[in-house]
Amino acid sequence: MTGTTWQGDVDQGALPATVRADFPFFSSAEGAGLAYLDNAATTQKPAAVLAAVTDYYTTANGNVGRGYYRLSMTSTDRFEAARTTVQRALGAEHPDEVLFTSGTTHAVNLLAGTLGRRLVGRGDQVLVTGMEHNSNLLPWRRLCEEAGAELVVVPADTGGTVGVDAFAAALGPRVRLAAVAHVSNVLGTVNPVRELVAAAHRHGVPVVVDGAQAVPHRPVDVRALGVDFYCFSAHKVYGPMGVGVLYGRRELLADLPPYQVGGGTVKGVAHDEPVRYLPGPPRWEAGTPDVAGAVGLAAALDYLDGLGRDAVRAHDAALVRYAVTALGALDRVRIVGDPARDPSGIVSFVVDGIHPYDVGGHLDRNRIAVRCGVHCASAFLDELGLLGTVRLSFGVYNTTEDVDRVRDAVAGVRPGYWTAEHPTTRFL
Repeated sequence: MTGTTWQGDVDQGALPATVRADFPFFSSAEGAGLAYLDNAATTQKPAAVLAAVTDYYTTANGNVGRGYYRLSMTSTDRFEAARTTVQRALGAEHPDEVLFTSGTTHAVNLLAGTLGRRLVGRGDQVLVTGMEHNSNLLPWRRLCEEAGAELVVVPADTGGTVGVDAFAAALGPRVRLAAVAHVSNVLGTVNPVRELVAAAHRHGVPVVVDGAQAVPHRPVDVRALGVDFYCFSAHKVYGPMGVGVLYGRRELLADLPPYQVGGGTVKGVAHDEPVRYLPGPPRWEAGTPDVAGAVGLAAALDYLDGLGRDAVRAHDAALVRYAVTALGALDRVRIVGDPARDPSGIVSFVVDGIHPYDVGGHLDRNRIAVRCGVHCASAFLDELGLLGTVRLSFGVYNTTEDVDRVRDAVAGVRPGYWTAEHPTTRFL
């Protein structure tokens, strides 16, 4: 089978077979012939994104909002145009509801350090789910430790999602804030965000959603979901590393203090007068922002729009179902969770009797790049009773040929160093 010969229930019309050619990495010495299946960690970048970043630095590089001259104003215009592109992509009502951060981790820490400190005090509770990535767990845990509050964990069900009834039952009178993943970075299962948010709002509890694994694979409409805050990272959605987004409803952002202070956050400062911080995004975007990163993110979102968001979702979903069938037919292989129920680009599996690192190393020797281990979610793996998993995560350039290569390689995997010498060791 070739990458352009689709079989099974893979949607033949979802994406053109030429998509891979849009990504220069796959023409490089390292990328040629590589089955890159670690897109949940980071994606490769299309030529349109690389061109947008290069064009910014070669034609428009100036510091935003700092100079009353044409180049600075051009840079500011590019930056604000990128904000508007993100606004449209998320279905936000206003551009100033979009803040640029360095990534999802930064966005969650910003909220924990502002919203969290304002709402959470001694004896209060913060609600999280059992499937959270450390970036949407540790900031809330630290907040609770510092405030003398309690972190309440709602476990995932056997299918790997958080049930609405279990979540609602945990919303007691002491809960001040909730944080949930839209899509599990371990299993790819999708939480019923709209219903979870509605349950929290009935108790007056604001909700922070980690959308890092959702935005690359499915259309996201923050108003339809009813979310208060939504975060994602550019590099997981074919954009540059080092830039991300925090969406917040305008009326909620207006009530937050700045997280970092410095240049660009104030109109002016006097030594003997109160500091007057600017309204809108400048209040939370202290210092020089990653303008080129924002421009690159906008180009990535435009690229996905050009492919068609529904087509991207159909492509990713078809590959998930194909992989579940192909790998599930192998002896000793167990698919974890139910990724085919509402596919979102991720399939995790284990090979009975073989350490995940041995599987990952074997695949690497066969020019297949996957993630193996605990995926920065060791507490969730503990709940699942697993040492770790091997994770396939798909991008627009992946094909059934990549899945077939994984299947064929896994069929020949044998116990190795980790299984023999460190059978219970895990990291990453």
